[in-house]
Amino acid sequence: MSPSPARRSRAKSSAKAPAPTPRPFVAHHLAPPHEVLGEEESKRVLEQLKTAGERLPKILVNDPGLQTDPKYAALKESGEPLVGRLVRVRRPSATAGEAIAYRLIVASAGGD
Repeated sequence: MSPSPARRSRAKSSAKAPAPTPRPFVAHHLAPPHEVLGEEESKRVLEQLKTAGERLPKILVNDPGLQTDPKYAALKESGEPLVGRLVRVRRPSATAGEAIAYRLIVASAGGD
């Protein structure tokens, strides 16, 4: 048996829910620290690796791992272009002590 129309509650279309407040980012303990490199350091790393930046693995500009770098928020707020910059990812390694990987920041599908 279906309820009568008088019993159905209708939400008022004019009442809007308040916008959710953004929560502060807290890095997960398993997320390795990421470090956005400067222009000069990026060139030095590419020369040391003897490769072009396009040949490196990619990371999206809106990847949550980038938020582990305190400089990332400052660079994003200042409006500096992040696409094309290198990121250093440091992971603990049982054999090497610390494994370092480099990523190239690329634009996301959303246009960030």
